[in-house]
Amino acid sequence: MKSFAAFIVSLLLSAAAIAQDKPQAYVGAQIITIAGPVIDNGVLVVHRGKIVAVGREGQTAIPSDAERHDARGRVIMPGLVDTHSHIGGGSGADGSSPIQPDVRILDSFNPRDTSLKRAVAGGITTVNVMPGSGHLLSGQTLYLKLRNKFTVDELLIRDAAGNIAGGIKMANGTNSIRSTPPAPGSRAKSAALDRELFIRAIDYREKIRRAAGDKEKMPPRDLAMEALMDILDRKRVVHFHTHRHDDILTVLRLAKEFNFRVVLQHVSEGWKVADEIAKAGVVGCSVIVIDSPGGKIEALENSYRTGGVLDKAGAVVGFHTDDYITDSRLFLRSAGLAVRAGMSREKALYAMTMAGAIMLDLQKQTGSLEAGKDADFIILSGDPLSVYTKVLETHVEGIRVFDRSNPQDRLFAVGGYGAARDQVVHIDEEVDRR
Repeated sequence: MKSFAAFIVSLLLSAAAIAQDKPQAYVGAQIITIAGPVIDNGVLVVHRGKIVAVGREGQTAIPSDAERHDARGRVIMPGLVDTHSHIGGGSGADGSSPIQPDVRILDSFNPRDTSLKRAVAGGITTVNVMPGSGHLLSGQTLYLKLRNKFTVDELLIRDAAGNIAGGIKMANGTNSIRSTPPAPGSRAKSAALDRELFIRAIDYREKIRRAAGDKEKMPPRDLAMEALMDILDRKRVVHFHTHRHDDILTVLRLAKEFNFRVVLQHVSEGWKVADEIAKAGVVGCSVIVIDSPGGKIEALENSYRTGGVLDKAGAVVGFHTDDYITDSRLFLRSAGLAVRAGMSREKALYAMTMAGAIMLDLQKQTGSLEAGKDADFIILSGDPLSVYTKVLETHVEGIRVFDRSNPQDRLFAVGGYGAARDQVVHIDEEVDRR
């Protein structure tokens, strides 16, 4: 049986490789490129993981050897970018300290967790996986492409230098305050500990500079300080969990004082200080849109209007799931609710895609349908803002990773017996995922 399973998997891998070698043309769909006007009767051509061409049917060259896919009556748009998620069952810092920059979510991420299947069923192709917010700094985040792979290394996104792409998760407010030592216990103490942390990192960086490459003069290696140096050098973005308007302003003060790049996460009361946020020049505001009651007191004044208010003030606005807070399968609903509350349709769809890519420094490779970018796209049954619309297919780098017509994929889209299983991969499941 094992040899037969290996044979089937090898055949399917070969088929995937052939699909990558042969151009694929999706013809007749309405195409939402995000980069420009909506294209009716559009054509999307992908080849070897990249977008080759996108345009109107009859005006866009299709390679003679391309495999054509009739997409009439469908809508194609870029894969969704989730800027704040907890899929993969990972965890970060522990109770030993409120600040742990050396902790890496990479080392606790489970790529076989069924939450990844739910994410692609919801049209998500790129995700920022983070540790929780119960610490002032709970560790290093991870930017992933949700490829059909079984190890975290195969999901990684790397920068031009080959480094693993990711940010740093920080937090203020109720979650990180807590009352039990060594937690800070108050908002003022939280900010004080943050400042002490960055001052230590500045001192560590200065020692390295003074050593000028002399190993005898170098300070002992400190993994926590190395991560913070990336923040100070603006190589790594801080993803800062913050809800209340006063907590948001504290984040802006810290970012200005230590000159780090920041994405404001949640910003429940961001509508109260929208002008201040826009003037601060933050990388972006990653907003959570919650369509059910409950949660913490400091998020009591979270509003569907937040995205639109921040956008009108001039901030870059994206959305996130904070999965399971919002189930990844329902991510598109965030855009619909924001539009209902006054955000423009164009900006809401931009927030689901390109804005998220900007926040993860991935705007050159994903977030819109443009020639040369990664072939990350989804095929929808109808308008993306309609509650009746279903994600039919999800493609990552030209490879289909979700197909609603496949019974096993559909199981993870709608739920049911077996949809929560992970770890144990049976032959039929293995074949389907490959």
